Formats: sequence, C-alpha cells, structure tokens
Amino acid sequence: MRTLVTGAAGQLGREVTRGFARYGSVVALRRDGLDITDHPAVLAAVADAEPDLILNCAAYNNVDGAEDDPLPAMRVNAMAVRSLATAARECDAILVHYSSDFVFDGEASEPYRESAAPGPQSVYATSKLLGEWFAAGAPRHYVLRVESLFGGGAERTDPGEGPLGSTLDRMVDALEADRPIRGFTDRIVSPSYVPDVAAATAVLVTGASAPGLYHCVNTGQASWFDVALATARRLGREALLSPITMADVDMPAARPRYCALSNEKILAAGAVMPRWEDALERYLEARQAS
Repeated sequence: MRTLVTGAAGQLGREVTRGFARYGSVVALRRDGLDITDHPAVLAAVADAEPDLILNCAAYNNVDGAEDDPLPAMRVNAMAVRSLATAARECDAILVHYSSDFVFDGEASEPYRESAAPGPQSVYATSKLLGEWFAAGAPRHYVLRVESLFGGGAERTDPGEGPLGSTLDRMVDALEADRPIRGFTDRIVSPSYVPDVAAATAVLVTGASAPGLYHCVNTGQASWFDVALATARRLGREALLSPITMADVDMPAARPRYCALSNEKILAAGAVMPRWEDALERYLEARQAS
C-alpha cells in the first residue's frame, strides 16, 4: 500500500507517517512541501504520488484566531479537503480526514454518537464541519473525529496556526518546569492519544470497515481538571494545579462544554481504544523514557 500524508510535520502526521511505513511506502508532505490550499498543486502532488491511501493530517487549529480572520481556517479545514477529495476520486484512493469534537454545541448530557446532529458554535468549528462534508466527496472516505489530541510530538513552528503542541502537552511542559497550571472543571472531553488514533486508523483502512464517520477517541470522559489532576499526581506536582471554569476566561471563540464522544462504532470495527487513563500513563512513560 502506498500512502500519502499531508500535514506530516504535526503530531498526528508524524505518528501516522511512522506507523504506516509498515504497510508500504509513505510520501510525507509537510507544509513547505505542499500548500494544500493550492488546488492545482494538490491535484498534481496526488497524481504524482499515485497513492492508494491519503491521510489528511493538515489542519488550522487557531480556534480564537479564526474568529477575527476566518479565511485561513476555511481554506485549510474546508476547501483544501475538497481538493483532496477530488484528487482521491481521480486516482481511486481512500481518503482519511481528521475532524473535531468542536462540530457539536456542547449541550449534550451523554457522549455524542456519530448520528448526533452537529451544531458548530465558532468559525473554526464551522470550518471543520465543512471539511467533513467535503471529505465525503471521495467515494471511499473515512472521517475520524478526534478530540484533545496528545502525544506524538510536532515540528510546526508557525504561530499563525496556533500554539505548538496540544493542551495536555503544554500542561506537562509547565508541570515539569514547576510552573502552575489551571484546568477547566466544566469542559468535559474524551482525550485522544495520538498512537492510539494512528493504530485505529490502520485498523479501518486495512480491514473491511465500512467507509464513513467514526469517533476516534480513547474510552471514557473527564473534565480537563480531572485530566490535569491525574497528570499532576503522576508527576508529584499537585500543588501547582488550580481549578477554573470556562466563565473565568475570556475567549473570543465559543468552546463546547460537554463534548465527550462515544467510540462504540470504531470499537465494533475492531479498533482498540484503551481508557484515557491508560493512554495518559503510556504517554507519560514515553516522555520520561525520551
């Protein structure tokens, strides 16, 4: 199997580039190697690579920045996906596109299933939902919603696309440097460990799983404060953590409060998605080892 990865310098892109090398050759394209907002360039790059599989890990993640300047988010998260879907259709490739929990309004009281109606509350969220719709233009496509990604590392340094690394990665960086951190007590998430996301992706595309929409998150749910507390305890730095609510922080873009995702569908497809606590332990062990 020949795989093409876009956004290969990001935390997810780096992980799938490593993981899919076991299945055949991988063409890993960073931003400086392919501007995915350039439609003719995307068509040419895909035609040249002749992939069996396209993994789109490129994303614009500056949630607040998108409120003031929507165009970059729309170009990367939506229109570029349309280009990739067109290219996948022309070369008969499978397209995997990664989306977000932000497509929901956060008003639920139980984990969202794939059948739940989206309700984006920000420009960023809208751009991600549009990307999902455009990805469906590829006859064989998988749209995988991930949430609160952590692990994997990243090379991107462009501040215009948002902070480098995930929220949890930056929390651990701060704790290890003995800097205080805060955790939201009222934002509920299902964290996604990058190696588990990459492994689940492989299960879907190498098996007989039906194309379509899947929630690709670790099992369970927790507030960000709970995640931060588990991390701080593991590192022996509980005193550095303080609770906070979303109302305490002025953020230009709305965030969904309750956004746990049900992963029952991807589990039924054969993917193994351990509980987030297990993933957190493996992540911290990997950081310590490196």
